[in-house]
Amino acid sequence: HLVDFGEFDCGVVDFTRAETREWFAERILGQEMLDIGISGWMADFGEALPYGAVLQGNQAGAELHNRYPELWAQLNRELLDSLPNGHEIVFFNRAAFQHSPAYAALFWEGDQLVSWDRHDGIKSAVTGLLSGGISGFSLNHSDIGGYTAINNPLARHIRSKELLMRWMELSAFTTIYRTHEGNLPDSNAQFYSDEDTLSHFDRMAKVYQAWAPLRKRLVEEAARNGMPVARHLFLHYPDDPVTYQLSYQEFMLGSSILVAPVLDPGVDEIRVYLPAGDWVHLWTGRIFRTPYQGKWITIDAPLGQPGVFYKEGSQDGMELRINLMHAGMIE
Repeated sequence: HLVDFGEFDCGVVDFTRAETREWFAERILGQEMLDIGISGWMADFGEALPYGAVLQGNQAGAELHNRYPELWAQLNRELLDSLPNGHEIVFFNRAAFQHSPAYAALFWEGDQLVSWDRHDGIKSAVTGLLSGGISGFSLNHSDIGGYTAINNPLARHIRSKELLMRWMELSAFTTIYRTHEGNLPDSNAQFYSDEDTLSHFDRMAKVYQAWAPLRKRLVEEAARNGMPVARHLFLHYPDDPVTYQLSYQEFMLGSSILVAPVLDPGVDEIRVYLPAGDWVHLWTGRIFRTPYQGKWITIDAPLGQPGVFYKEGSQDGMELRINLMHAGMIE
């Protein structure tokens, strides 16, 4: 079924037909991708099955519309499962339905605006990460820097250097650390734009690497019981009413590390809510004690040091701090 997307035309194929699935897996994913050495891809779209389409067995597109992205993810998964052991491949989806997490290796949140906005910018990336996590999408992330840039007489949203660098800090604490040039590459700041962006990208990649042991354990936990890697605070502090008032401001990695990314321009400090307990500031080792109830604090957060805390005595937190020390990032 040919569809005009405005920017391009595409064909929507019938994944309910075994012959079509076999052809697509062999010809497109196999010969056109795996055979030339591609080891990962964005399995985009899946939401565009026209309601008026007719599929095998006279199924109406309207009836199969929501299940179509599941079939798309399932096809990619079947290809991965058919490969020999040791053949490492990853794909990630955007469109999804109820059973998509059973098939997809990863998800990303789509095309955020290259802005600081809470409705469709960097703040919305955190909201989507957390709401998706408690909806069964446990392995999720966003494009570093966002995707959608706008540059016309009516609106102008171009990715700034500061936004890109703060988004690197956010993404360093998600399942995947992945860049995207965006829809207007020449207008947007890129990780390779200058020495500052390249150095910052390298720094935050090392941060991402430093919590790899914990990330592996959290991914394994997600596979067992569906708990997201990045978690809203109320999952671990259900009796603290303040946590229910938070949206994009902060999140947990597992049960012992708290991340409060910088999501506003021109600031070098951040206000963070710490639930009851004793918390260690990752970058300085300073301890904040809140034995009976949580409290708000304000902490320095210059570029390269987003608000990150761990519970005092936490093995995961101490492991992260030690790994960063070995990388020469903290004393």
